[in-house]
Amino acid sequence: MSAMKKTAVTVTAAALLPLLTAAPAFASPTKPGGPAEDKQPKPPAVMSTVGGKLLGKPGTQVNLAPGVPVLPKELSGRSWIVADAETGDVLAAHNAHWRLPPASTLKMLFADALLPRLQKKQTHTVAPAELANLGEGSSLVGIKEKLSYTVHDLWLGVFLKSGNDAVHVLSAMNGGVPKTVKDMNDHAAELQALDTHVVSPDGYDAPGQVSSAYDLTLIARSGMQKPDFREYAATVRAQFPGEQQPGKKRETFEIQNTNRLLTGAYGVTPYKGIAGVKNGNTTHAGATFTGVAERDGKVLLVTVMNPSSKESSAVYKETARLLDWGFAASGKVKPVGELVPPKSARTGGDASKGPAKDGDTALAKASTAEKSGGVGIALGICGGVLVVVAGAVLLVNRKWPLRRIR
Repeated sequence: MSAMKKTAVTVTAAALLPLLTAAPAFASPTKPGGPAEDKQPKPPAVMSTVGGKLLGKPGTQVNLAPGVPVLPKELSGRSWIVADAETGDVLAAHNAHWRLPPASTLKMLFADALLPRLQKKQTHTVAPAELANLGEGSSLVGIKEKLSYTVHDLWLGVFLKSGNDAVHVLSAMNGGVPKTVKDMNDHAAELQALDTHVVSPDGYDAPGQVSSAYDLTLIARSGMQKPDFREYAATVRAQFPGEQQPGKKRETFEIQNTNRLLTGAYGVTPYKGIAGVKNGNTTHAGATFTGVAERDGKVLLVTVMNPSSKESSAVYKETARLLDWGFAASGKVKPVGELVPPKSARTGGDASKGPAKDGDTALAKASTAEKSGGVGIALGICGGVLVVVAGAVLLVNRKWPLRRIR
C-alpha cells in the first residue's frame, strides 16, 4: 500500500463519470508488495467528486495533523471509507469513488428501496418461476416453491443468509426483477449514490453492475434510519420456516447472520458496538463489507471493498482496524469530505417516508425481539449498544429533516 500523505490535497474533477469509464476490477487479488502487484487494476485518475473534491482523488485521503492517530498499516482494500454516521463527515478515504463490483452489499440498496413498499405480515406463496434464473453458486436461505412465507421471513433470509432466493421472491412481490432493478437505480439516484448501477437486485456479478465505497456507505446510512432495517441488520440468528408435513406443525430451522463482526464466526472477534450492516463476496467483487458501530455516543460507518491481503477474514479485520482508528481520530481529524443528503432534502421532502405502517416497529418492542429471536441476542453481543444506535442514527445527517419514530 502506498505511503500515506501528511495532508490531503484538492483536485478538479467532474462530479459524475459515465458508466463505461469505470475501471475494471476483475483481476485476481495479489498480496500487497508482491511481484504481481503492478498487475492489480488501478483506480481512475479522475473520479466523481460527490461529497468533496478530495474524494475524487485516487489514493488515500486523510488530514494527518499533529495529534491525529496514524492510519493502520494493515490495509489492503482497493477502496475504503470511514465516516461519521451522524454528521456525515468523511474522516478518511481510499479511492472512495472507485466504481467496483459490490457483491451482496448491494442488498442494502435493495432493502432500503423495498422495505417501505411491502407489509411485513403479508404472506406469499412462492411460484417456481420466482426461483428461476438464480446465479450459479448463489447464496440461498432455502426457500421452497409452493410454500408460503411472510415478508418478515423473507427479509430475515436477505439480511441473515444473504439469500438470493429471498431477494428474487421479494422482487416478484414488488412487480418483478426488471421493475425492482429500476426502483433500485431510481433510489440510488435519489440518495445521490451516483457511482451505483444495478443490473441484478441480489448483487450477483453482472456486466456493468458497480457501486463504490462512498455509495455503499451513503446507502447504509439511509437504511439505518429505518427501524426494520436496523432490526434485521443486527439480528444474529432466527428461526426460518422449513418443510410442511401434512397434519403437522411446520418445521423451522435456524439461520445465522453472515456478518462475522456481529457473530464472531470463523474466529473473528465480535466488534464491540457493532450493529450491522452487510457483507458480500463474489468472484469479481472479492470480499466487501459495510459496518456500523457505536462507541461513547459516536456512530461510525466503514466500508471496505476487495482487500488483497491473504489474511483470514481480511475484510472484517480491516473494517475493525478502521473503526478503531475512526473512534480514536474522531474530533481530532479534519474531514476530507461529507456524505451528501438525498435530492429530496433540497425541496424539504422526506425520502424515508413510505406507505408501510406495520414496518415501522420500534426496535425496543419485546414482541418483535421474541418473534425474530435475534434482536435480544444482538443486544447481548453489543452490550446494549443496539438501542443506543437505534436512537443515535435517528440523528443522522442533521442537515436535513428526518422522520421521527412514533
